[in-house]
Amino acid sequence: MDTQLEPIVEKLVKDFGATASEYRGDVSLLVPAEKIVAACREIQGQGFALLSAMTAVDYWPQEMPRFHVIYQFTSLSRHLTLALRVPVPGINPALPSISSIYRSANWEERELWDMFGIKFSGHPDLRRILMPADWEGHPLRKDYPLGYEEPQFTFNFKEINLRKPFAKN
Repeated sequence: MDTQLEPIVEKLVKDFGATASEYRGDVSLLVPAEKIVAACREIQGQGFALLSAMTAVDYWPQEMPRFHVIYQFTSLSRHLTLALRVPVPGINPALPSISSIYRSANWEERELWDMFGIKFSGHPDLRRILMPADWEGHPLRKDYPLGYEEPQFTFNFKEINLRKPFAKN
């Protein structure tokens, strides 16, 4: 772990009950949902001025936690990155909004609501951003129906033309 990052990670572990892990030099902290706003304030105070990415992972059919929301922060002055992972239950998935701390979180949270159905309480304008307003469901959930067209697999190999695409007849 980077020597500049060690005291920051230790403080987050101590103050917010986070669990730290490192993989190939990338540090991530698992933070409880109720402490995400305070942890983000602390991270911003430590010089991480940029929320560089925010996304979610769906672990369906697992329900507790079904989702992890991942926040990636960057300190441009110190050339550091830090990720926070927050577990979210599958039934009524919700987190507090951090858009009052990082203004760029506004659109990111709207996208996570639109695609995964994760609500962000305290968000100033939580509405769809990519899908039409009357769209049913959340397309990036693993249990979202694919549609009416059955996908074709290799079980129908007798129906597939086995000729090489550029072979001369």
